[in-house]
Amino acid sequence: MSSKPYYGPQEDEYTKNLERFFVAGDFVAGVGYGVHIVLWASCAAYLWKQRRRGWKTVFLLGYITLLLIVETIFCVVQARTVQVIYIENRNYPGGPWRYFLDTQNLAVNVVFYATLFVLTFLCDTLMLWRSWIIWTASGRTTAFLVNLFPLIMLTASFVMGTLWTLQSSHPGLSLYSKQPLAYGTAYYTLSLGVNIILTFLIIGRLLMYRRTHLAHLPAAHAQQYLSLATLIVESAALYTVFAIAFLVSYAMNAPINQVWLGFASGAQPIAAYLIIYRVAAGTAWTRETLESQTLTTTTHPGREAEMSMAAHPRKRSESRDVQFTTEFSVSALDIESTQEK
Repeated sequence: MSSKPYYGPQEDEYTKNLERFFVAGDFVAGVGYGVHIVLWASCAAYLWKQRRRGWKTVFLLGYITLLLIVETIFCVVQARTVQVIYIENRNYPGGPWRYFLDTQNLAVNVVFYATLFVLTFLCDTLMLWRSWIIWTASGRTTAFLVNLFPLIMLTASFVMGTLWTLQSSHPGLSLYSKQPLAYGTAYYTLSLGVNIILTFLIIGRLLMYRRTHLAHLPAAHAQQYLSLATLIVESAALYTVFAIAFLVSYAMNAPINQVWLGFASGAQPIAAYLIIYRVAAGTAWTRETLESQTLTTTTHPGREAEMSMAAHPRKRSESRDVQFTTEFSVSALDIESTQEK
């Protein structure tokens, strides 16, 4: 009885796994791109309505549009790479993956690495900007000192990312060659480190504000600021988890790193869109929020808060800037200055 004939490729199992995960990563990137379009449309609609408020709104609209353009180019060249490898050069000596490694200097591959690098850098820059905005309320000097180290790391990651892109696109080299692998590992380690540090800086500052407000606001009102911190944690974790998975598998030269790369390249812009969406909707912490010392919610305070104020007259005098209208506002920095006195 004859065995079933083998029609598969003649490559080794490692190479076949690389090709499997390469195609799977392309699918993951496509799914992420669909999410990006939805989030971009939502953010753009908010920002377009508020475009007359100032140049910052127009700048954010331009930023998310640039983010979408770069992501679009990234997905297009990735799809084109799959087509060139597996359809137009399927009989290349050594197989499709050998063709991919031997043609890294082609324009489509150079654009692939360049867009991936630019996409990551844009999102890292947004996180640094967010941290600067939030810490500026404590003074520009404090904000500068707090964000100096992340700025240095971001600059270093830009340099390493540039070297990684150039080395990966040389003829005879690739993303998985020894030297580009070293540059790539260093680059993603720096980029991931920047995101983790900035996330803790942002959350730490917001929790400091929340602790101040807990002494003066009903729990129901303070809760929304905790949920904002939770949103930032989840947004950062969305990218951080996949970035760590990619970094570890990439450093180990494991084929599955292509799938994690697809997740990481999609998750980081999603986290950025979520932050900008809240900024556009007016529910995020911004420098204007902190400098005007106004926090808003659509819920009216209950009788419990009024009884608490009556029971603590000193707290009532310290919180003289609290006003109960159709919105609930509190002078945050005034409260802090009163406490210091």
